[in-house]
Parts: sequence; structure tokens; C-alpha cells
Amino acid sequence: MNYGRVIPGGLVAGLILNIGEFVLNGVLLHKAKVEWASLHNFPAEPTPSFMVVAIGLTFVLGIVMVWLYALIRPRMGPGPKTAIVAALVMWFGVCFYCSIINGLVLQQPTNLLLIGIGWCLGEYVIAAIAGAWLYKEV
Repeated sequence: MNYGRVIPGGLVAGLILNIGEFVLNGVLLHKAKVEWASLHNFPAEPTPSFMVVAIGLTFVLGIVMVWLYALIRPRMGPGPKTAIVAALVMWFGVCFYCSIINGLVLQQPTNLLLIGIGWCLGEYVIAAIAGAWLYKEV
């Protein structure tokens, strides 16, 4: 495994994930999320410390995604198909599972939950393909 290529590929994947999350939560669903938060007495806007942690962890998530791609690449071969498999594994563990559990606990509206899960699937696939494109064994 070429760890020196996992990091740049992962940072690109993390950048794509961060941009996707900003567009989804900061633009497309912003108004609905603010309304929902105010109904439940949650802060309407994330704090700066939350944003720093969320952005940093999302970059780490991108690195883990490309690392997973590198791990399964010898068995499945290089390319988009393998990147999509890595994206699906990450999506299931991060987006699908966590969104449903947190959505139930926090009583989020089903439409917001489903939009987030679907959006996340698309952004994970795009991020994994982009990160995998930068990954080379040598």
C-alpha cells in the first residue's frame, strides 16, 4: 500500500465531502434545519468549535475512505467499481446507520432524513472515485 498516496487522495475526498455537506446543510436544507432546531430548543446555528471538529473529521473520513479503497484494491482491482464499493461501506457505516439512529433519537422529519441519506450516498461515491483516482500503488 502506498500510504504517501492515501493522504492526498483522502484529502481530496474529504474536500468533496466537506463541500457536499456545506451545500446540503448550509444551503439546501438550512431553513428547514433552523426551523426544526428552534422547535426542539436546539441552537439554530452550529458553533465555531463544532464546525472545526466537523470539518477536520470529514477530512479524516476522506482519508479513511481512500485507505479502504487501497485495502480492497488488490482483491477487486483498481478503478471506479472498487471506489464505489469503498464508498458504499463508508456510507452504510457513517450516513445510513448514524442518520437513522440519530433521526429516531432526535425525532427528525422523515423527509430531511431521507434527503440527507440520499445526498450522502451521492457525495460519498463522488468523493471515493476522486480520491481513488489520485491513489496509485507506486
